[in-house]
Amino acid sequence: MGVVIVMNITSSQKFPKAKSDSFTLVELLVVISIIGLLAGLGLPAINGAIQAGKRAEVAAMAESIKTAVNAFYAEYSQYPTNNGKTDLNFLTLMTTTNSTGTSAQNTRGIAFLEVPPRFTNATLGLVTPSGFLKNKAQSNFLVLIDTQGLGFVNPKSVSSVTNTNVPSSVAVWVVDPMTNTKAVGTFK
Repeated sequence: MGVVIVMNITSSQKFPKAKSDSFTLVELLVVISIIGLLAGLGLPAINGAIQAGKRAEVAAMAESIKTAVNAFYAEYSQYPTNNGKTDLNFLTLMTTTNSTGTSAQNTRGIAFLEVPPRFTNATLGLVTPSGFLKNKAQSNFLVLIDTQGLGFVNPKSVSSVTNTNVPSSVAVWVVDPMTNTKAVGTFK
């Protein structure tokens, strides 16, 4: 007769689950693709905000130039002579306290305008900051003064903007590099 032994083996330890607490490769790739998609959607918005900021900075400087020209008129009862742009002579006239040479019109030696360094160029004078125009080029502001007392100026007569008969005694602007027909400055 044979003896059959039956053993019932039980263990008090439980085996670990097959899935661990780490991420799978597929889950990591999904997260990375979502982050890439969100970054791709956000960059154009950021670039648009940067361009809008640059236009606002240029418009604020144009407004400062207009205020300085009007202050010059209030002080001397005549507008400063200029050639229609903010060249080196205009910059010297409006910012220096020296009343000789180019600034001879400013006999009292009043500094009508304070200009941040990013708006100046040693050869061009008062200009747009580097980066406003393409290829980091700089351009003078255009200044149009109603010297005939008409009550308006016509920016279209001296630039490619489409504005005509702007009701102002002084208009200061640069041509918007995005459109080449709109002004960035003291009028829209």
